[in-house]
Amino acid sequence: MKFEDEVRRRRTFAIISHPDAGKTTLTEKLLLYARAIHLAGSVKSKRESRRTISDWMKIEQERGISVTSSVLQFEYQGRALNLVDTPGHADFSEDTFRTLAAVDSAVMLMDHAKGVEPRTRKLFEVCRMRMLPVITFMNKLDRHGLHPLELVDQVRNTLDLQVAPLNWPLGMGHEFKGVVDVKTRELILYDPTAGRRGTEIVSSERRPWSEADSVLGTAAYDRIAEELELIEHAGDPYTQESFLSGDVSPLFWGSAMSNFGVEELLSFLARHTAAPAPRETEAHENIRPEEQRFTGFIFKIQANMNPRHRDGIAFMRVVSGKFERGMDCVIGRSGDVLRLSKPHTFLGDERSLVEEAWPGDIVGLYNTGKLRVGDTLSNDGPIKFAGIPRFAPEHFMTARLEDPLKRKALDSGLEQLAQEGVIQLFFSPGRGRQNPYLGAVGLLQFEVLKERLKNEYKISVEFSKTKYNRARWIGGPPEALEWLRSTHGYLLLEDRHGQPVVLTDSDWNLHYALEKAPGLLLFDVEPL
Repeated sequence: MKFEDEVRRRRTFAIISHPDAGKTTLTEKLLLYARAIHLAGSVKSKRESRRTISDWMKIEQERGISVTSSVLQFEYQGRALNLVDTPGHADFSEDTFRTLAAVDSAVMLMDHAKGVEPRTRKLFEVCRMRMLPVITFMNKLDRHGLHPLELVDQVRNTLDLQVAPLNWPLGMGHEFKGVVDVKTRELILYDPTAGRRGTEIVSSERRPWSEADSVLGTAAYDRIAEELELIEHAGDPYTQESFLSGDVSPLFWGSAMSNFGVEELLSFLARHTAAPAPRETEAHENIRPEEQRFTGFIFKIQANMNPRHRDGIAFMRVVSGKFERGMDCVIGRSGDVLRLSKPHTFLGDERSLVEEAWPGDIVGLYNTGKLRVGDTLSNDGPIKFAGIPRFAPEHFMTARLEDPLKRKALDSGLEQLAQEGVIQLFFSPGRGRQNPYLGAVGLLQFEVLKERLKNEYKISVEFSKTKYNRARWIGGPPEALEWLRSTHGYLLLEDRHGQPVVLTDSDWNLHYALEKAPGLLLFDVEPL
């Protein structure tokens, strides 16, 4: 197959949602209908049941939540799909934000009983900032929820987003009969016994609209016919151009748990989502996927995917050119030359050695510590894409070892998990890398850190909360740094990369420092 054809058939997308909207279940069912797996797993499975592919970490399986994004690669309808299942919980938002830098489209999943929730709104704004086309999927139609027209208006008004339903629900809850294709008026009927066969592919019965009266009953038929007429004349029109520009979100309805609506969504993802996009360098050069030179960037680092080998994997999005196993590349940040000799593709934590990859693909690279999130790789000299920022933590702890003899193992574990982004580390200048302050965006990150240190490094720790709840990276002249160092109420530290950071316990202290310290600059996002 020609290089240009390989590029055109790539589709890379993420699934985003508020927690408990059914994101991991939908991911599992997409894999099922693409025949990437034979049986779908359960988020909260019994011991004898099959676990989900995307939630592969022990803590995810025990708690039934996603705490890290998973890369899933599979084929469907001649397309090579790269799907990233992202954490929904706000405490893991940094992982999700980094992931959205590596995809070309997003599926915005909603529980139709709850509509637009706070995390939905926040994640959609990140998609808008990155100009990502967004597909909306209203989930759990086999349960009672909000009226479909109310949901459409809510998405329009809350997110300031045009919505074009491509199918329309035939009732909900116990009265849910399926959906009707808005354009063809074909009925796609729901089998209420499908939920009992939720681990297997279920084929939906299809009927022409001429049979709708007998299938639905006269009252339901009249109501749905009126709703269809309303959205046809007063709704937002769908065009491929308006979708790819991010102006219109195509809307689907279904029930991922019961496998209903999954096949229609998957077909749309394969046929209509955005192809690999160009990416701009810091020098404002637009690098297009069709270029011959290879370029890529690191958007995620995962420690201990194979705990027996303590390996670290750097996930790279290919931007342009053809990737080949064993090629030499330059790291744009450091200028170091790196031989990419152990690249893999992934299905959750299952990996396969890959010989070549094309723009849009996600490749896992063996990382010995040379690669960081945001690094750019190229086989044609050093370049730098616009980086992926870190956000200032809001919670700070110190760690106490139950066994002081395991200090070296703790330092190693913290460093590896900080590379991954589980936690942020801050050190006292001139005192080495021991006894760091641990920073997190959300408190649940500390629970994850504690569990992973125990499970993956055999280390037991207790955390002690500090008085600090604000962190800012520091810019400006040396005098500003000296003012902070000599003034009560500020703790000066350095991050893992040696950049100065100040910790304090109030916004008032931050405003006071900006007024009094000569030339001081404070950043709540890491300067790149």
